[in-house]
Amino acid sequence: MRIFNVYYPIRSLVLVVGEALMVFVSLLLGVTIRFGQDSYLILNFESGYYKIIILTLLVLLGCHLFDLYDPAHFDAKGELYFRLLLVPGLLAFLLAAVGARFPNVVLGNFSLDLGLIILALALLAWRSAYAWLVSQPYLRERVYVLGTGERAQRLVQGLRNRSELGVDVVGWTGDVATIFTRQSMAAHLQDVTRDKTVHRVIVALQDRRDAMPMQELLHLRLLGAVHIEEATSWLEKISGRIEVEHLYPSWIIFEKGFRFNDAFRMVRRLMSLIIGLIGLLLSLPLIPFVALAIRLDSKGPVFYSQQRVGRGEKIFHCYKFRTMHQDAEADIGPTWADDNDPRITRVGRFLRFSRLDEIPQLWCVLKGDMAFVGPRPERPEFVEWLTQEIPYYGLRHLVRPGITGWAQIRYGYGNTVKGAKEKLQYDLFYIKNASIGLDVLILFQTIKIVLLGRGAH
Repeated sequence: MRIFNVYYPIRSLVLVVGEALMVFVSLLLGVTIRFGQDSYLILNFESGYYKIIILTLLVLLGCHLFDLYDPAHFDAKGELYFRLLLVPGLLAFLLAAVGARFPNVVLGNFSLDLGLIILALALLAWRSAYAWLVSQPYLRERVYVLGTGERAQRLVQGLRNRSELGVDVVGWTGDVATIFTRQSMAAHLQDVTRDKTVHRVIVALQDRRDAMPMQELLHLRLLGAVHIEEATSWLEKISGRIEVEHLYPSWIIFEKGFRFNDAFRMVRRLMSLIIGLIGLLLSLPLIPFVALAIRLDSKGPVFYSQQRVGRGEKIFHCYKFRTMHQDAEADIGPTWADDNDPRITRVGRFLRFSRLDEIPQLWCVLKGDMAFVGPRPERPEFVEWLTQEIPYYGLRHLVRPGITGWAQIRYGYGNTVKGAKEKLQYDLFYIKNASIGLDVLILFQTIKIVLLGRGAH
């Protein structure tokens, strides 16, 4: 299912919705049991329903912060259940603190305490039932991957490693140790679809001119029982990026996306202005302390200005708090920073970890050189070099660069050509699927990353 122009497995959405119902019903039961007949008055005339809804959202937020909706953690059952119980436990401490200071805000008579106990048991039962349900064969889709190269193998591995997608790869052409011609590939496709129930065929051929079994694919398509799809779109869905190795201009021309009308640009600009202004006002009290720490730690100016490439390849000056020693590039020239770069000062290392060095970029957002969300702006020297090394690199300049972005929350900091290529693939996904909803999702995810100190550079 596509939400905010990002693809989510339906079963992941079922997990979140089911969990929300569990939280709401558990807390509602706590109130009903403790107040009895008076629960009607509590719920309807003392904002009981609204308080339960707010608590439900807090639980879902806590689950998100503890990575309980991240499929990568689903297999670690012990850790999963520990984190699951940690959420209502922390919420109980929070409610106790709020209730001690504002007793009229929380629902009394120990109703929420009972509700949280019910919730802890309900969450454990729901997660166990969900794990059993999604493993049932009749709820999984059977897929055949048509292709023999590295791209096909990458697709197969991606599908098999993402069990939450509900996809079983029942076969792929590379399983057979032979050199395929169009005829032998067609025969293998017919054998697999005849012997096994196949719901979908994903075409991942590197050279389609001589190898594509067109008649057999057309026959399966016209039968109506099998979906035929191309690997590029599936790789985009499961990875959140667009691979540039096998990307053709025709795909960009005919594929949906890569469109920016005036209304979208205006709303996006307005949102950046509002967030930039709020961020700058909130950070004003911190600026004197950050400036003092920088001056005490090392010689040189507090702020650092550097040329960057913006929308339409326009050059602008990007401002940050200085995190390196003065004249750090005087001898070596423009160079990416490493994780343990000796040029970084002690205060600078903390500023980078906490992202406080990014505060002056809010001024670039207000000026219009940057947006709050978008591809990270790169230096002109690197842009000229990377444009020659990486295909489609110039597409990054279709939108304003941003302080945060899809590549930053999904990949992090890249300080090599390979890293720049990886980030470009995430940037292309963002540019293709850009929407206000996707920007909000990136902002929400950025808050989590900053709070947990992840992906710092």
